[in-house]
Amino acid sequence: MTDQATVLRQLIQKRRSSPQSSPPSHRMARTLAVTSGKGGVGKSNLALNLGIALAQHGARVCLLDASLGLSNLDLLCGLNGYWNLSHVLTGARNLNQIILDGPAGVHLVPGASGLADVADCPEPAQQNILTQMTQLEQNHDFLIVDTGPGIHRPVRSFVEVCDYVLVVTTPEPTAIADAYATVKALAGRGGLAMHLLVNQAASAQQARQIFERLKQTSQIFVRRELDYAGFVPFDRSVPNAVARRRPFLIEFPDCSASLAVRRLAGRLRGLPGQTKESSPFFARLWNHLRKRAA
Repeated sequence: MTDQATVLRQLIQKRRSSPQSSPPSHRMARTLAVTSGKGGVGKSNLALNLGIALAQHGARVCLLDASLGLSNLDLLCGLNGYWNLSHVLTGARNLNQIILDGPAGVHLVPGASGLADVADCPEPAQQNILTQMTQLEQNHDFLIVDTGPGIHRPVRSFVEVCDYVLVVTTPEPTAIADAYATVKALAGRGGLAMHLLVNQAASAQQARQIFERLKQTSQIFVRRELDYAGFVPFDRSVPNAVARRRPFLIEFPDCSASLAVRRLAGRLRGLPGQTKESSPFFARLWNHLRKRAA
């Protein structure tokens, strides 16, 4: 009989002769900026529920709350976070200590607007933060950046380095005008894929008409293409869920707004992802902020 030592030597030899498997490649997360020309259009609520819809389909989702001074993603999902990214910048906390666990396994990074001040940090601190943020990106499939409204420089810093931009408007004339101003401000970023979503629409026809008008205006005056992301109908379940500090996708999963957000999530899942050769989102953001600070 073959003794155990002989068997062990044979197993070791077999393993040595077999080709070594390469380590899994890191695919960078797909990055989506959810932005708007003005406040009050439901941008943050859409960003949160879109992230939940993606997570319910198995995606690893991280939400970056980059709304300047108006951060409320934690409140919308019933969380109370004290620590935020500004504490990471000062070294009081590391990134893992400030991340909040949201509904459906979504991760939330509060106070991400503080990244706009990273250029003022010492070089070692910058490298430490960049390492932590890059690891965060590698651990997720989607990074959804909830920006502040408007076209201020800190907002554009986030939007201009994302892979995709979702511009949110409502049927209100002021919201439509401000949505066009946002598209116009971003028109110089040729590689930026911009999509328009009409929130609180009375009908599919109304939403499509708003999109076609904005699309035509953008083509004529700024020579910029605009894609249609769809619409979310006006739904009283949405403010009811906000009053309960619950995402409407969780509180009212069968309401018309929830169904529309799930359709949008389905389209986003079909967007091409980033390969390991792609520059990480946070590296792009770092370079962008440094150039602006120079």
